[in-house]
Amino acid sequence: MKRLYLAGPDVFAPDPMALGARKMEICARHGLEGIFPMGITPWDPSLSTREQGLRIFDGLERVMRDCDGALVNMTPFHGPSMDVGSAFEMGFMRALHKPVFAYSNTDLSFLDRVRTHGGTAIVEARPGVWYDAHGMEVDPLGWRDNLMIDGSIERSSGIHVAARVPDQELYMALESFESCVKLAAEWFSLNA
Repeated sequence: MKRLYLAGPDVFAPDPMALGARKMEICARHGLEGIFPMGITPWDPSLSTREQGLRIFDGLERVMRDCDGALVNMTPFHGPSMDVGSAFEMGFMRALHKPVFAYSNTDLSFLDRVRTHGGTAIVEARPGVWYDAHGMEVDPLGWRDNLMIDGSIERSSGIHVAARVPDQELYMALESFESCVKLAAEWFSLNA
């Protein structure tokens, strides 16, 4: 059974273990083993928060090395872009030459998300070229997120499922996740 590392901001959910259990059950229904990162490294109260954080980091890197691929939740988190920890995990798996599959509970482009995020003022300097209030260009390529994120998916599995869900379900809706799991299972069967 292929093992998929389930990256995403899900570890910050109100009940991360319940959400992780639902995701692992969906993976199992499709013949995959989902590895949810929460709880892999038990909390040790004798350690400082820095030491504990590094212990968790080391444990998650070990787990990712043992997985066959990653399924990454790219739903924007704390801003217009995906969770930065998940972006690191995506790059780590890509560097290990393991397939990366992704999903998002928004179908808006990165430009559209920047345009609507927190009242951020962006201006179109010329057709198709946008700048933020600091004079920094917004990624002009029209991807779902930054070029290096989307490029990692395209050069890996090519599988990125995106759908729009109601705001109150942004982090809990699992329809896009399940569609991505199904495509990942098919990808593994074709690339065995």
